[in-house]
Amino acid sequence: MATPDTVVGQTGRVATDPNTDSNILARVHELVAEEKELRAKLQHREIDETEEHRRLKALEVQLDQAWDLLRQRRALRESGQDPDQASVRPEDEVEGYLN
Repeated sequence: MATPDTVVGQTGRVATDPNTDSNILARVHELVAEEKELRAKLQHREIDETEEHRRLKALEVQLDQAWDLLRQRRALRESGQDPDQASVRPEDEVEGYLN
């Protein structure tokens, strides 16, 4: 589970201020690149479908959390509040939006 001190995901890298819009967007780009890499590995038979699906699911959750965090920050900013009060929501809450 991400804390306020971590960038969405589990890369082990923590930016000075990980929850700025630009850092969150950079993380989104990293996750999308990783998703493309997984699909290429499957195509080249470097991983099997089970592994691809497992890892893609984890990436999708992290992407959903990142987009949710950006939406929270935007809403807070637009309402005159501090966007730094936004936080990463748990997987079950973010994924629950889709169900």
